[in-house]
Amino acid sequence: MASIGKIARRTFLFGAVAVAGGAAFGAWYVSRPAPNPLKPGAGEAALNAFVVVDAEGVTLIAPRAEMGQGTMTTWAALIAEEMDLDWDAVNIIHGPPAQAYYNSALMGEGLNHKGYDASSFQHSLGEMMGVMGKVFSMQVTGGSTAMKDGYERMRVTGAAAREMLKTAAANRLNLPVADLRTENGSVIAPDGTAIPYTELAAEAATVEPPKVELRDRRDWKLLGKSLLRKDIPAKSTGTAQFGIDTRLPGMRFAAVRMSPTRGAMASYDAFEASRMPGVEKVVDLGDGLAVIATNTWLAQQAVDAIEVDWGPAPYPASTDEMVTAIEAAFDADPNSTLRDDGNPDKLPSGATTIEAEYRVPFLAHATMEPMNATAWFDGQHLRLWCGNQGPTFLRDACAAEAGIAPEEVEVNVTLMGGGFGRRGEFDYAVIATRIAKAVPGTPVNVTWSREEDMTHDYYRPAAIARIKGAVKDGQPLAFDAQVSSPSIAQQALKRWVGFAPGGPDKGIVDGIYNQPYGIPNYRVRGHKADIAPPLGFWRSVGASFNGFFHESFMDELAVAAGADPLEMRLKLTRDEWLPAFYVLEAVRDMSGWTGKTEEGVGRGLAMVYSFGTPTAMVIEVRETDGMIRLTDAWIAADPGVALDPSIIEAQLTGAMAYGLSAAIGEEITFADGRVEQQNFPDYDPLRMPQMPRVAVKVLENQERLNGIGEVGTPPAAPALANALFDLTGKRARSLPLNKEFDFHV
Repeated sequence: MASIGKIARRTFLFGAVAVAGGAAFGAWYVSRPAPNPLKPGAGEAALNAFVVVDAEGVTLIAPRAEMGQGTMTTWAALIAEEMDLDWDAVNIIHGPPAQAYYNSALMGEGLNHKGYDASSFQHSLGEMMGVMGKVFSMQVTGGSTAMKDGYERMRVTGAAAREMLKTAAANRLNLPVADLRTENGSVIAPDGTAIPYTELAAEAATVEPPKVELRDRRDWKLLGKSLLRKDIPAKSTGTAQFGIDTRLPGMRFAAVRMSPTRGAMASYDAFEASRMPGVEKVVDLGDGLAVIATNTWLAQQAVDAIEVDWGPAPYPASTDEMVTAIEAAFDADPNSTLRDDGNPDKLPSGATTIEAEYRVPFLAHATMEPMNATAWFDGQHLRLWCGNQGPTFLRDACAAEAGIAPEEVEVNVTLMGGGFGRRGEFDYAVIATRIAKAVPGTPVNVTWSREEDMTHDYYRPAAIARIKGAVKDGQPLAFDAQVSSPSIAQQALKRWVGFAPGGPDKGIVDGIYNQPYGIPNYRVRGHKADIAPPLGFWRSVGASFNGFFHESFMDELAVAAGADPLEMRLKLTRDEWLPAFYVLEAVRDMSGWTGKTEEGVGRGLAMVYSFGTPTAMVIEVRETDGMIRLTDAWIAADPGVALDPSIIEAQLTGAMAYGLSAAIGEEITFADGRVEQQNFPDYDPLRMPQMPRVAVKVLENQERLNGIGEVGTPPAAPALANALFDLTGKRARSLPLNKEFDFHV
């Protein structure tokens, strides 16, 4: 039996999968499709990049990373639905780095229209831009695009595979294809004869992929239902293999200590550390050090013992200096004006005007599994094991570090204990490659300490919003916002593809310029601050802070207008965009919203449109013994198509928890060019007793499928802040909230 390495170059996710005498099937109809990366051995046939049929059954290749969000399960279900597969018999692995696995939905997210009002032409333009993902080999998991990318592609792949198998069976039985049907991984003849797919693989490999029609949703057997996730059994039993768990023959272990200022390393003295028991080598990394030892703990003790002098930071040394630069950007011309409706500068007499300024801090990703990678370099070939969200970018960067061609790099994408955008970077794998070069022929597991992980993150930027508004006769007349923040895209795209396009930076204003409220005078300007601390994409990106800005100010407008915050939003969304109206109705009914709360109870509302999905949230807080407890949360979202309701519910709940963590207690600050927060005691996430009860409702009123993985984060902070105002009468305009309120722990 051949190794799966012959097919997928040893890539794996849920353990090794053996294939033999198999054929890969499917077709995705785009002009000049990318080459199939699967490399069949003798007696094997690989027709397409996504489905492998062998003597053991069917293995589905899912090239989107699994970091707990269920992507691989639903991606595989899209194929299995059209192939008539028995779900219990389906195996899943992660695909190798390859152009064929490009994300067709990611590039379309860069368009600057509001999204919710996009015309058919604009949607088509986004789809055409998606092909550019192939040009740049953007095999990326992010932007809540995994299902948008796979929704049609994978169903077409499965349907084509099904018809090829039927054609092979028809040729064997000398029957018309139309007389055959498929069920549970077999082709069924009119007389009941069943031929398993495993027996038809070789013959089907010679069949030209046909054009297909996709099944009607009314005929779905897997999609639309809550399936048993393929990753849960191993995670529940402790047998799941994450990147940090990689173990190979003859392995050594390394810990790193990189410059805390992201500058140079002036000098160091490693003499004593190199003599510590178990230490085998100290590696000079240029801007840091690594210690290779017989286990991770010894390596960490040794690298921490080295005395090092670090150079200065290439960015402002303190948080105050950075905030000053963000403030200064308001004095320059705006980088963008992506919404400019009416004339906020000319309002009718009798209008009541209000102004507010909001601030949010830098944030870390703080994944539960710290950054890590295993590298094995023999001087010509490089093998890597790690969780990552962009394997093609990671492969190319590590190839450059090793001085070899990308084709000589094998990337094994493992399960990962959280990503949130952090594992879209590849620095940890490049560092592992650099260390492996120092010990050719020896695999090295490089694990960052929590302190190293926190100190060397790519942070969500700090941001400031200055907003003016006006109300009259109980309704908002104007919403005029300016947002200042450094650019994430400018940094991240340079790291990924070598350049960053100019023009308006949508990321600075995403989540505030494109909200579906029918306010007649609505203007949003973005200002790009000219500072460059290390920045990266963080769960929900710009919407993570702009959701807080927008929905906090909407609450202030409601108070100024003397209106119920929910009723005001219902009026503003009804004629602007019905899906937003419906999610607001849903949380109203779920929570029993009346606009009135009893003494000691506060309720807050927020509704944020992000990644194509409107998400409304109500949070309830109660004051007990002088402290505040979050008691309940109600969430309603409309992604258009609910492919797996239980996964969607989990994503909305988890994303809200992530947002509440940031809202209540998380903040990154700088002093002397260094990050001050080192571990969870000083970067305090939400504790389990602080988590409210959660009820979720998923709506399907949109015509197209949209994102779900990030949309629960943006409304969390404003819903909580608005609930605190309802409880205490105190308006919070900056995060984290524990600076102004005492929460139960």
